Amino acid sequence: MKQLHLRGTNVISGPVVDQAARDGYAEIVVDEDAVITSVALDSAAVAGVRIIREGGRKVGAPAGAFSFSGGSGSPEALFSSAEARALKDEIVATGKKLWMRSYVDGNGGNISCRIGEKYVLCTPTLVSKGDLTPDDICLVDLDGNQLAGRKKKTSEILLHLEIMKAQPKARACVHAHPPHATAYAITGMVPPVGVIPEAEIFVGYAAFAPYGTPGTKEISQKVVGLVSDHNAILLGNHGVVCWADSPLHAEWCIEILETYCQTLIIAAGLSVPIKMIPSDKSEALLDVKRKLNLPDPRLSGRECTLADMPDTLTSITVCPGACSGGTGPCGLQGSTSCPRSGGGAPAPGPENNETEVLIGRIVDEVMKTLKK
Repeated sequence: MKQLHLRGTNVISGPVVDQAARDGYAEIVVDEDAVITSVALDSAAVAGVRIIREGGRKVGAPAGAFSFSGGSGSPEALFSSAEARALKDEIVATGKKLWMRSYVDGNGGNISCRIGEKYVLCTPTLVSKGDLTPDDICLVDLDGNQLAGRKKKTSEILLHLEIMKAQPKARACVHAHPPHATAYAITGMVPPVGVIPEAEIFVGYAAFAPYGTPGTKEISQKVVGLVSDHNAILLGNHGVVCWADSPLHAEWCIEILETYCQTLIIAAGLSVPIKMIPSDKSEALLDVKRKLNLPDPRLSGRECTLADMPDTLTSITVCPGACSGGTGPCGLQGSTSCPRSGGGAPAPGPENNETEVLIGRIVDEVMKTLKK
């Protein structure tokens, strides 16, 4: 076995290990008191190089890692690599943002991110997103089998995995319970489009998936058919799931959708119609969206075009689903795929606006309380 002796070298860094691996060394022998950086440990794990202190004692793996018996291509090695470390940090930062903005409570919500083509990093179950640390993160394969991590994977990982398998662009998923967007989810309705540029570009149409028990195939099956054209899905009686190319960007979608829903609810209390972005200007926003390679059913011709939109909205909610030439806001009301089409309360409209009146009264009461 080819050994590289680095006696007298005080600090063993990542580049040193990388070069040793390229030169064909299988073991690196260092002084007993040499400092070995975490990047060096990661590089050694990925390259399959052993680091041994003088006297024969093998250097331990980074905290939270498994043994590297699987070799340089093993999931354990990948789990302790520099790439994984950076993604773990991003997941932790994303979780803290969700918690600080009150988009999750208790141990709610979950975050995932692909690493390589076969594996996914995810948050654990029963841990507050405000308390996450990199050592809490788990590694699973695309079938949901846990391969590494000190804690048990999130119970809702199946939903994330099915989204990733159905939508190749989905490198990361974030599920949360932002209150205003969740308010839409528990009514079975979605916000209209064509009102605020940021929401128009980065979210656009928010899809709706009827309720399914969390953590089951049932809810996954209700969502996967939507992710080709939508990056934000309202989960009936549950919350929101968004996908993107990174945890950070998926969290951005959650923020934008939540702020948009909140703004619409506040505007409903002003008792005047909401003006829409002019259709010629909105088409320019869709061009930006196309250049950013973001999904939208209007780009594939499966939803109403912006030219079909009225100049003002008479409702802050519309029926989800493909356009069927209805007469409601955005032409979506009356959609045959509306979850309410089979019965239950009708969608709010010009002749049935009890929901809007109720929202207006709630906003008025809140404003009165704040003025006291």
